Order: sequence, then structure tokens, then C-alpha cells
Amino acid sequence: MSEFKYSIVKDPTIYMQNRLNPHSDYEFYSNEGYSYGEQSDFKYSLNGIWKFEYAKNYDCCDKTFFEMDRNCKGWDDIKVPAHIQLEGYDKIMYVNTQYPWDGHEEIEPGEIPTEENPVANYVKYFDIPDYMKDRPVYISFQGVESGFALWLNGKYVGYSEDSFTPAEFDLSPFIVEGENKLAVQVFKWTAGSWCEDQDFFRFSGIFRDVYLYTVPLTHIRDIRIQTFLDDEYKDATLGIDMEVIGAGMAQITVSDDEEEILSKSQLSEGMNHTEIHVRGPKLWSAEQPNLYDLQINVFGETGRINEVVKEKVGFRRFEMKNNMMHINGKRIVFKGVNRHEFSSTTGRVLSEGDILKDIITMKQNNINAVRTSHYPNQTAFYRLCDIFGLYVIDETNLETHGTWQVPIQILKARDDSYAVPGDRPEYTENVIDRARSLFERDKNHPCVLIWSLGNESYGGTNLRKMQDKFHEWDNGRLVHYEGVFNDRRVDISDMESTMYAPVKDIKKWLSTHRDKPYINCEYMHAMGNSCGAMSKYTELAYEEPLFQGGFIWDYIDQAITTKDCRGVEFEGYGGDFDDRPNDGSFSGDGLCYSKDRSPSPKMQEVKYNYQNIMISFAGNKAHIENRNLFTNTNEYIGILTIECLGELVAEDEIRIDCPPLESVDYPVELDLPNDNEYVVTLSFVLPEDTLWAKAGHEIAFGQTTIGEFRVPMKKAGDLTLIKGFHNIGVKGQDFEVFFDNQKGLTSYKYNGKELLKRTVLPNFWRPMTENDLANQLPFRAGQWELASKYISTAVMDEKIQERPVVEEMGSKIKVAYTYHLPTKPAHECKVEYLINPDGFVNCRLIMDKSDDVGELPELSMAFTLDASFENLEWYGKGPMETYLDKDHAKIGIFTNKVADNMAKYLVPQECGNHQEVRYAKISDEKGDGIVFVANNNGLSALPYSVNEIEEAKHHTELPPIHFTHVRIGKQMGVAGDDTWGAKTHPEFMLDNSKKMEISFSFKGI
Repeated sequence: MSEFKYSIVKDPTIYMQNRLNPHSDYEFYSNEGYSYGEQSDFKYSLNGIWKFEYAKNYDCCDKTFFEMDRNCKGWDDIKVPAHIQLEGYDKIMYVNTQYPWDGHEEIEPGEIPTEENPVANYVKYFDIPDYMKDRPVYISFQGVESGFALWLNGKYVGYSEDSFTPAEFDLSPFIVEGENKLAVQVFKWTAGSWCEDQDFFRFSGIFRDVYLYTVPLTHIRDIRIQTFLDDEYKDATLGIDMEVIGAGMAQITVSDDEEEILSKSQLSEGMNHTEIHVRGPKLWSAEQPNLYDLQINVFGETGRINEVVKEKVGFRRFEMKNNMMHINGKRIVFKGVNRHEFSSTTGRVLSEGDILKDIITMKQNNINAVRTSHYPNQTAFYRLCDIFGLYVIDETNLETHGTWQVPIQILKARDDSYAVPGDRPEYTENVIDRARSLFERDKNHPCVLIWSLGNESYGGTNLRKMQDKFHEWDNGRLVHYEGVFNDRRVDISDMESTMYAPVKDIKKWLSTHRDKPYINCEYMHAMGNSCGAMSKYTELAYEEPLFQGGFIWDYIDQAITTKDCRGVEFEGYGGDFDDRPNDGSFSGDGLCYSKDRSPSPKMQEVKYNYQNIMISFAGNKAHIENRNLFTNTNEYIGILTIECLGELVAEDEIRIDCPPLESVDYPVELDLPNDNEYVVTLSFVLPEDTLWAKAGHEIAFGQTTIGEFRVPMKKAGDLTLIKGFHNIGVKGQDFEVFFDNQKGLTSYKYNGKELLKRTVLPNFWRPMTENDLANQLPFRAGQWELASKYISTAVMDEKIQERPVVEEMGSKIKVAYTYHLPTKPAHECKVEYLINPDGFVNCRLIMDKSDDVGELPELSMAFTLDASFENLEWYGKGPMETYLDKDHAKIGIFTNKVADNMAKYLVPQECGNHQEVRYAKISDEKGDGIVFVANNNGLSALPYSVNEIEEAKHHTELPPIHFTHVRIGKQMGVAGDDTWGAKTHPEFMLDNSKKMEISFSFKGI
């Protein structure tokens, strides 16, 4: 095509013009002195500062900027790679399933917005480097969203869509001596944008690397590497297919640290094939990611070396056997996550350091698989997955959620074919091209086990054609597509795949459908405080062979670091940028925080449930179940410890021989005195440093306890009871307790220091989690919030003021209150305080059957302490927060700051609870404070009250810290099957269909 026509931007049948055929992502060099993955010396980066002009739409844009007589050097500067929305242009916008133009312009699939469709004009002036002169010159755009036209020196070069795969063009006919003018026009919305309705921030611009490259006279333009293992998974054949420009000879070396195999092959123009037989190669898997170095020295017809290709080879075989997926002959279980490419400061522009941090975090937390939701990632990600060992479902850049989930009755009124790509012929080649670009680039990576057709794009013949193409191109991998669950008119996907299906539904399906394996391509919606009852899914993979695991949604929160009107920095989500429509904080469903990519408290639960060695205790034996496919437990160091109140009683370093996929019982001597509680822990740790963790990093643990926790009690003097007209006082040797007749416990002084800042009261409410809000818990249980806020000892309608009941019980004094709750039907609860001579106060909260009010979120007593009490020590589960349905944590003694318990979830919500607390000390810097003997209740110590947390939509909206708020008692689980209706599982609810009570003690320290 000699000139650009804007009409192609809204034509789904034209998704590229003059673009070169895609190829694999290997690097090639001029000599042997370069390392694998290092940027080729045949490349010349154009990253950096470009000239830039922005227009709201095509009618407003400069349409002649590419011409040579147009001097653009006075334009604004912009960074490449970057999103224009994060460089001060257009608007930042987050939507999930709806299309971002919905409600602004009424358009049909294939049409594009015209009023608000930003156009970004980029110009780069450059001189080609000397080594490219008199050689062919190509340009590669690794990622441009969502379509672009390209000119060089005033001449039209070509056009491309598909935001997440490379687009390359031949610049050779247009290059001139001296300064060249490269002009790129980027369109935010194209016809292809109907295929890019992913759940993410909507950006545009040149957001991945741009570089020029040249090639030598004899050059491998494309390479296909395949490993063929025999049926014993012992010996292999390495197949290498090369598309060659020119002719010559190739010297091929395959090596690792122990051996080297040499081979030579003549090269001719076009396709070349060679095979190398390898005896007993070390196999690649996520557990043991053994890689071989492949080096191809290419000699031209003159006999001189022209180029050196360096790649990594992983010998592995992925296949379907007995209707189950296997790697190297073993049934695989995916312990996976979905992962968006995302940074809170640069959006989808990630450094290799960002990617490396993600992969290290995954490996450290027993994650073995990633789904590239929902587009191809940049090449560095796959290289690192090869090296570190992660299984990848590689996903085509395709999601059309907004064309069919509209709601469904609208779709049905139009008929199934309304969906994109559906059965629409205008989108057939478009989506096949997206699949091919993905395949060709990533085909050599051993980490890629499965090709995915895309995400949430309904069904239809076009998806079937995509699947057929993948099978045609690659018989060594499987094809995945979840959308078959919504539309079964056409058989698609080599596996059954669902999103957020409850365990009972998975079991029901597999009870009658035994022809395919089953995975959850999305499950455990990790939004806010979530991931409750995760073990139901992870254990199903070991109960039902056809269920082969799943991928948590998702890895990292999506939020943009921004500032409010006061200049205070915060993490912004949908709506914070005046974006309409938007989907609010629904982007905050990651296991890691967006700000610094660090794990949130949810990761503690994930690491345990994904560990490959399960340990349980019975009698004097530790039962070891080794779920690894290829790794004996004797490759790790076992550490057996016995602790009492945090003190190490015994420690033993052991090696336990348990072959992969087997179980053993290991004898443990547990003859311990009956004087207190002992915690027995068996851990498996790394014996030496790895790429992703230091020696000693724990990869699995199991625990048990022996004996009972005992608190040393001492009797110290007598108690004095003072009965006033309005108050009750109890004095001991070094403490004083004070009760208001109308309110309750209002003061506790220890050594003359007041510990309480407000009245201690029963509490029935927690700050709502996003799961709570999504399943409408406030609608069903909202009266409990009122009961917490407006609890009273008086029933004013009856003009009754109940005074506390005071009893002297030997050396102890009991003060009991009856509180009336503003619920319908009316309820009451009782609180009893038993004051002991040593200063301990036993507290007991009793409430009769109350399910007629609604589900009970929490039953606790709430204490308000001074903010100077900022240090927390507890003996219970930790170190991260735990809940009834999320409590796979260690029992031990842990310390932190009270503020540390305030998780940085995108929206402030319930957080910081600790289960099975034996005791907790909350103190100031001098060590003064209060100790709670919690009787294995849950305990929360936060710098904000329930109401303060619940009212804030961002952390910057939380007030200055005035107090330390302690809640001790019980609360329901946090749920997490999804965040649009799934409730907490019944066994993790509080059963208020019967009488309930909690008890604990506290004392000044």
C-alpha cells in the first residue's frame, strides 16, 4: 500500500498492512562474546524521548505531520515506552467488562468512537548507526496500543493492530543518509479494540520497546525448537527448523555444565531441518527447570561467521494421558495465578526488574504456574519463566466480554452470533492473526505448556478455527478456552475450564463428564481481604484426578499512584480520575500490592495451600505426603523444633527420604512434661541458595501442639469494693477498676496509669470486606451494625434503667451488665466481669439465640487504648492475619507494630485479625500496657475503629491516629470464591442459631 487511509482503522478485516511475518523471539549476535538474553548487537534502540502531539480525535489531529517539510522538533517531548495517559494526556480509565465508550457513543462491533478517540502523533529523528549502512534495516515495535500507522521520511510504511505482539516492518526502501524522520500515528480505539475488552486500565501509546535491527547476509530469520522424548522419558531428539536467508553452514552446540554435543548442518535459502539425538537429558519442569544452552554459529558462503544464535532448550514432554494432563509422564497440578502486566507508576510498562521480582515472589510462595491474563506478555517474562521454572498458559490477546455479557437477555434477543468474534466472518482472519503472532513469538519456550484462545469471548466458529490452527501449528501443546462453558454450540478446548465454579459444582460435573481434565482458569477472587476456604479447591486436586488445579485471580492489584487535591499521594482506582464509566476498586484483586509489588497478607494462605509437602502429626509420628512430581524430600533439609512460650526446647536437623508422589511416617519423640503447651514444628527448607531464595528458605511446614497453655496466676492482696450512686469501683494492690452504672467498664488503672480511653462494649460488626459488600451481607445483617453503635443498658420506651449486678465471690468481685440491642426482634446480651486480686479481669460475653436478626459478622468486646500503646506481641497464629476460613499459619510468638496490622488493601476494610490467640500484649515504648489472655479467641489490634475503616474509601481518608482499637472474640470468615455474590461457607460462619459466648482475661503490665 502506497498511502494510508483512515478507513482501515474501523475495518476489522484490515488489521495490518506491509507488516512482516512474525517469528520467534530469539536473539542473534555478531560473535560469541554475548550472553543469552542480552540485547543483540544487530539492534539499535529507539527508546527514549520522542516528539509528541495529542488530539482528541482524528478530525482534530494533524494529518500531515509525517511529511518531510513539517518540522516537529518544537513539539512536546514524551517518553517511549510509556502510556500517553500516564504522561499527562487523555484520561486514566478503568473498566472491567463494559466497553469504555459505552454511554458516550452508540456504536456497533467493528465501528469505532469518533468524538472521543484520541490520536497520538509521535516523531523520532534519528541517524542510523554505521553498522547498519548498506544493510537492510527493519523496525520492531514490541507493543503499541491499540493500532498505529507508520511513515519514514514522508513515505507510508505500514499499519498494524494487536497491542501485545510485535509489529515489524522493512524500512530499507525509505532510509536516507543522515537524519531520518520516523512518524507514528497511534489510535486509541480501532476495530480491533472490540477484541481487547480486558479487565484493566485502558491505556494507549507505544508502551513496549522500539528498535531498529539489521541482519547479516546469511541469517536465520526464524527458528523452531522442539524436544521429542521417548515413551520412557529418558532419551530425546532435538528438532531444529530454521528459516534461512542466504546460504552457508551452521555449527550447532547443545550443552549444559556436564556435557556438550556438537553438530553441523548445511544451510540453504528457505526452510532447513536438523535433528540431534540426546541421551538421558536432564528434563525441564517447574520443580527442576533444567536448561541446555543451544548455540548456532552461522557461517556464510565465504566461510566467515555471520551470526551467533543463543537460545535455551528445555527437554520436556507435555501430553494428555488417560484424559489427564501430564508433564514428563506425571500428572500435573497447576498451583497458579493469573497475572496482569502492571505497575502503579508506569502501567503496563514493566522493567525486567519488576518481572524478576514477581517471579521470585511466586517461587518463594510455592506458585508453579501463570496464566498471562489476557494477552501475551513481553519476552523477558517467558525467558525468566524458563529459567526459574513456571508453567505458563499463554493467552491470545482476545477478550470481548462487553459484547455478550450485556445482560444475557439482550444477547439472546439479538442471537448468539452478535458476540465478537463469534461467527462473524469479518473477524475470522483478525483473531487467527492474533493467535499466530502469539504462537510464532513464544513457540520455543519450554515454560509454555498451553495455548489459550483468549478470555471471555463467548463461543462460535471463529474460536474453533483458532483452536484448529493452534493444533495445526503445534502438536506438543494443548489448547485452552474457558468460554466453552458459556456456549457449547462448538466443541472448543482440550480441557474443561471454568471460572469461580464452587467445589460442589466441579464435583458434580466430573461425576458424569470423564472425557476431559478440568481446571479453574480463574478462582479464589483475591479482592481485598479474601482467599477464604481456598483449601477446598487445592485439596480437591488430590481427591479427584481429573481436577488439575487452577489459577488465582489475580497476582497484583491494579492501581495508579496519584495525588489528591492536597498533594497527598494515594493509590487510585476506577472513578478516582473522573473516568466514566468505571468499575471502581474492582481492579484491586491481587495477591500483591500495586505500590511496591510486595505480597499482601493473603499470600500466607496461598503459600501453605500450594506447598508440595504436606505434614500432619498423629501420636509420635509425623506423616509426610510428598506431592512433588520429581523431587524427593531428602533434597531438602528437615528441621524439627519444639518450643514452649517462644523458647526453643529442642531442635533437630533431619533428612527424610520420601520419594515423589509417595507418603511416609517419620517417628518423632514427643514425650514432653505436662506443664504447659508445646509447639512442635516440622519444616522443610532449602539446603543451599537458589536463584529465587537463600539457603534456609522454608518451602513447607506442619505443626501440632501438645499440652495446654497456662497462665501463671498469683494472688496479691485483697480487693476493695466501692459502691457509689452512679459508679462502682474496685481497688486492688496496684490497680483500680471503675464501672459506670449506665455504660459499663470505663476505667482500668494499673500502677496509676489509665489504660482505657473509652468504655469497653460488646461489638457485633466488622468493617465490611469487599466480599461482604458483594454478597450483600450489610443488607442481611445490617442490624448488627446498629446494635454495635447504639447498644444500651436502658430500655427507654419502658423507662427502665438496669443497674449492673454486683457480687462479692470470696476474694473476687463480679460485675454483670445486661445490654439491650436495637434490633427487631429485640435482643439482649450479658457481659460479666470477674475481678481477681492479682489484677486480672475475666470477661465473659453471653448472647442467646439471635439468628432471627440475621447473620452475625462478629461477637467481640471492643477496647479503646491510647495510641501510645503501639506495640503488639501475641502468641497465636501468624505472622500475617488469619481468619476462620484462612488460618493456615504458624502458631508462635510474633511481634509487630499495631499499624502493621492495617493491611494496605486498595480499599480499607476488615483486616489484621489473629486466630487462636493465647495471649497478646499491647504496650508503649516503656513496656507499659495491657495483656489479654485470649483463650484461643481471635484478636485484632488496629489504629482505627470499625467505623473509621468502613467510612474510608482510600487509606488517605483514614483520620489521624488517636487510639489503638482492640477487638477480641470471634468473627466469620472472609470468603473469596468470588466478589459478586459468593458467601462465606457455612462452616466458617458464626452459628447464632444457638446461645453463644466468648471469654478472656486482661490485666495491666
